[in-house]
Amino acid sequence: TMMSLSICTPPSFSHLLPFFLYFFPISSSLGNVDVRLGCDLCGAEQNFLYKRRNVVANALQKVLLLDQELQGDEVPVVAVMTTGGGARAMSAFYGHLFALQKMNLLDCVTYITGASGSTWSVSYLYEDSNWSQKDLMGPVRRAQRDMAMHKSSAFSWEAMQHYNAELRRRTEEGHLVSFTDMWSLIIERMFHNERNENKLSNQQQAVRQGQNPLPIYVALNVKENTKSTYEFKEWCEFSPYEVGFSKYGAFICSEDFGSEFFMGQLIKKKPESRICYLEDKSSSPPTKQSSVCHTACFTPPKKISNIINGVLTHRPIGEWKPNFLRGLQFYKDYYQHETFFMWRGSNLDQYSNHLTSLEKELCLVDAGYFINTSCPPLLRKERKVDVIISFDYNLLENRFDSIQQIGKHCSDQGIPFPKVLLTEEDKENPKECYLIEDKRNPEAPIVLHFPLVNNSFREYKKPGVKRTSAEMAKGQVDLANLTSPYRTTNLTYTKDDFDTLLNLSDYNVQNNRELILQTLLTAIERRKARKK
Repeated sequence: TMMSLSICTPPSFSHLLPFFLYFFPISSSLGNVDVRLGCDLCGAEQNFLYKRRNVVANALQKVLLLDQELQGDEVPVVAVMTTGGGARAMSAFYGHLFALQKMNLLDCVTYITGASGSTWSVSYLYEDSNWSQKDLMGPVRRAQRDMAMHKSSAFSWEAMQHYNAELRRRTEEGHLVSFTDMWSLIIERMFHNERNENKLSNQQQAVRQGQNPLPIYVALNVKENTKSTYEFKEWCEFSPYEVGFSKYGAFICSEDFGSEFFMGQLIKKKPESRICYLEDKSSSPPTKQSSVCHTACFTPPKKISNIINGVLTHRPIGEWKPNFLRGLQFYKDYYQHETFFMWRGSNLDQYSNHLTSLEKELCLVDAGYFINTSCPPLLRKERKVDVIISFDYNLLENRFDSIQQIGKHCSDQGIPFPKVLLTEEDKENPKECYLIEDKRNPEAPIVLHFPLVNNSFREYKKPGVKRTSAEMAKGQVDLANLTSPYRTTNLTYTKDDFDTLLNLSDYNVQNNRELILQTLLTAIERRKARKK
């Protein structure tokens, strides 16, 4: 039974509780609530933005050769957005970051969002609190080494004993344990070959002074009994500061994710999980299974390649976590709230008895089961993102799927986003970079979209430097889904294959330097125009 907001909440608190009826004891105050209710950015992120703005302003002034210093409200918010793509995404993302660093553009970036394989790169980089201020060649060479390693050790008897002991320890700590927790340990073993003690909240050290972009990871919350992610899905975002849902305006401190809450109160504190357990929600390619959270039996076949392919294509995909929204009730007009309406996910949202606050647990899955993107956190109007540099790691047949799907999703939801208009020529002979903008809507971000393509790299090894006849073979890069060494189910790259993908990604960004710089200038001009 729904009640009116005024019955349960003092009027002075109503603007802070946009969606929920919350039952406070008489002695309670908003300071006692452990779930942050509201659509604004948390204080820690706002403080980060203040510090990062100075870094970005200085970087823009140098790279754009500006005559005058930028005022605070003239500094554009630039974000790097990545898609998933397993080991391919992890490897190519290093090339893209390397290019931005070479062009002195990395300090112009305020946010980095990741999904699937790109999160493996991001989580490793943020172990170093000053990573963007150092030469990225070190992390690149480490990634090259890890990619060249045979992955069979991740399925050895010794490794299995390690996984068993680790999962038993998690159970003793009170965490819900599923097959995806084992998958996270397998990923850690395959791509890092060592235990990473870091946690999501530890990454606060890497943004405390605004010295690096703020990383944000995404996943989907779905219902176990729905037939597909299209039936019910909600974007969930993870930053070093908070985990939460824009749809509900509900967030908790990142170190409390996995602990138990009821009616907004933390009732059972559990140790924060290591970062690898965050990666398990965003580390698998979409499958064509009919069920979202199905159960699978895992019988190790004889060949290690069959093990890897089986885990990649048939593993259970749900990751269950205690629901920090549990016990919060919706007021009767919740569906009319602007933010809820913008982030609604399905027809089930019209019925409060189908919403997440009634569930005991969250069921979190890879964002790629709906759209292979990490864009949604950047579309929150509170973040005021001006430019999105979009790096897409889909292979040949699917290279425009993600950007078209997020464009349609935003159009359907009423979220400001430029229309994605592609011609048949674009699909047949794609360019290295697409400028996507809506000049009539200043609220829509400007998007620079980089599909994973091999265009002028065939003939040029560096921008403006042609290949010799002896070097032409290095310009041939197979990006077809079935034959490519970079297909999603291939988790081991030779040194040459890794370097080729790295160099291709690096080249495609550097070869579009002028377009990037012009876009940054446009974003500054748009900011200045709003002041008039």
